[in-house]
Amino acid sequence: MPFIVWNDRLSVGVTAMDREHKELIAILNSLYDAIRAGAAHDSMSETLERLDEYTHFHFTHEEALFAQSAYPDAEKHCLEHANTLAWLAEVRRKYDKGTAAGLSLEIVNYLKDWLFDHILGSDQKYTPWLHAEGICR
Repeated sequence: MPFIVWNDRLSVGVTAMDREHKELIAILNSLYDAIRAGAAHDSMSETLERLDEYTHFHFTHEEALFAQSAYPDAEKHCLEHANTLAWLAEVRRKYDKGTAAGLSLEIVNYLKDWLFDHILGSDQKYTPWLHAEGICR
């Protein structure tokens, strides 16, 4: 059974964002599986890199929608993105340098909690705005 299972409650009502959130969940599930299996350092590093790259991609896409629609809470939302990217970069740096004992389930649980909190909180707030602006359905 996957670590995180998508459900309709996580939908923000924007097809592209839902698709990207599902991909983030798939990457977190891969990271969880790799940690549980005791995967080799290179494999774990590649999965972290994939998570980092896809998170950047997703946040950039989301922020472009904010700019296109003049979303009023964009600054606060983007700050959450920036903080998450900085935290993730630090985790990757420590892991790749070998200064972290290894990736733990605590990290994946933190990411899962953050993702759920972010989608169910901040992301749900932009849906009515984007729909009202006719940006996406």
